[in-house]
Amino acid sequence: MADAHLFRGPSDLHLHSNHSDGTESPAEVVRQAAAHGIRTMALTDHDRTSGWAEASAQAAQLGMTFLPGMELSAKHEWRSVHVLGYLFDPADAALRAETERIRGDRIGRAERMVRRIGRDHDLTWDDVVAQTTGDATVGRPHIADALVARGIVRDRAAAFDGILHPREGYYEPHYAPDPLTAVGLITNAGGVAIIAHPVTSGRDRMMPVAFIERLIAAGLGGFEIEHRENTARGKQVLRELAAKHDLITTGSSDYHGAGKPNVPGENTTTDAMVARIIGRASGTAPHYP
Repeated sequence: MADAHLFRGPSDLHLHSNHSDGTESPAEVVRQAAAHGIRTMALTDHDRTSGWAEASAQAAQLGMTFLPGMELSAKHEWRSVHVLGYLFDPADAALRAETERIRGDRIGRAERMVRRIGRDHDLTWDDVVAQTTGDATVGRPHIADALVARGIVRDRAAAFDGILHPREGYYEPHYAPDPLTAVGLITNAGGVAIIAHPVTSGRDRMMPVAFIERLIAAGLGGFEIEHRENTARGKQVLRELAAKHDLITTGSSDYHGAGKPNVPGENTTTDAMVARIIGRASGTAPHYP
């Protein structure tokens, strides 16, 4: 078990930078977290770890504890499932190969979507690339930002509710492993796997309990329960499952900068649960101030 004196709450374990679909640099994400009173944080960019060094350096300057993390894409039937991984070994060959495959497919999928959209709207691939920073993998949020920049839609939310919604005919799915594989990859790399926002409404509604039980048997560490998109009924089901299996439960903001209205620290994780994550992991260590 981790020494509770080595880190301090409040803790927010789900934030994104412009290395994936956030709008701010890793360092700025850390500064924003600190400005909202967060003392322990995790950077969890989608399918990549490239922001860790910058975020960790900024956290150290501000006297914060940094937990290296990632949000790994997965898919169960038609559901998009996101698996948060904490403190895994970023050099693990199997996990690296899978994230490279996911990112590679995202780029091809984004190009195909832009070609479709471009037949009906004044949008080009160059417009989309202009919305990315560094080597960030192009995805739907960047297409949304390009649509906003071109004045085609009002904001990201309007883009996702309109042109980028599957009903409009431009959408195309991307490759993602099944959640059992995702959990296995994270745990085999010494990390702790937590299902992100598992009980949202709409098409991303909760996976069947029987399947969640299989994930638990495969090494799932717990659930992100306190999240603005989780339903009240869903959270109750998760709390019951967590109590039954003695799982870790977290609360997080899912901060994306200007990309979403979420604010650092709007949901937090208790010190006891952070300590359980640290104590369970073996892939890499937290970065203490």
